[in-house]
Amino acid sequence: MLAEDWTEGRGRKSDMIQDIYPSKLDNSYKSVNMGENDILIYFDEDGRILVNEDVGERTDIKLFTTCENCPDTEAIYLFKIDNQRYFMARDNAKKPETNQSYRTVRELRDMCTGNDIYAAFTAYHLWKWYADNKFCGKCSATLTHAETERALRCPECGNMIYPRINPAVIVGVRNGDKLLITRYRRGYANNALVAGFTEIGETLEETVAREVMEETGVKVKNITYYKSQPWGMAQDILVGFFCDVDGSTDIKMDADELKYAEWVQAEEIVLQPNNLSLTNEMMSIFKSGDARSNTDRKKER
Repeated sequence: MLAEDWTEGRGRKSDMIQDIYPSKLDNSYKSVNMGENDILIYFDEDGRILVNEDVGERTDIKLFTTCENCPDTEAIYLFKIDNQRYFMARDNAKKPETNQSYRTVRELRDMCTGNDIYAAFTAYHLWKWYADNKFCGKCSATLTHAETERALRCPECGNMIYPRINPAVIVGVRNGDKLLITRYRRGYANNALVAGFTEIGETLEETVAREVMEETGVKVKNITYYKSQPWGMAQDILVGFFCDVDGSTDIKMDADELKYAEWVQAEEIVLQPNNLSLTNEMMSIFKSGDARSNTDRKKER
């Protein structure tokens, strides 16, 4: 079953972080120099992003610095959204003397929307990869950037390192008109769904069953793909699935991972503060009645 069957087919407009239509991300690497109208993103050593503090009060100010303010800064090309190019300042680049401060991507998640937040998340994903890969893991030589693709190359042994992408699942577990809602023990404080990373040698469907069992002690069936989402904050590609409880509905919560795990009636589900995440969209469509069990949906046809 395709994502369109769940959402667009029922008239629902998706507005997750990557849904910037009619704008479009071009993530192909190009060995190019900055121009004065390009955007230059500064990161500090902790991965916080330099942003203009006046954004929100004045609509004529961009969230990020433009290259015209710092034309001599050494930078690397990141990506393009429509015709707007984005670069990342190299380590130790001097930040411009303007009304700016460093913010975490989590803070920016609550501050901005649209192209800005998508650019911030995607830039962070690339910054983290560059920051974690300074030296070759095989021979310890200093890595250099490939000329024709997004890759780091060892000039000594030829080892090639490509951007890291972590596969992870988001799981909507159904129990009739109830959904299994969780809250993490640490980090994000709002309602969420069961989630976890795929392990070596494991299919995504096996990850779904294992993570639900490990975190809540619940067995599942009818595992069905919903939709995916890039999530640069954690270098993830999130893959959403719905499934049904199989047998006992008793919850045995893993208290090391979660501080809350309960079956919640659809109309009582409290959504997240914004619509950026795949998790929130999945909770939202269940709450609206668009994510019923496979059996109920087959009856409609």
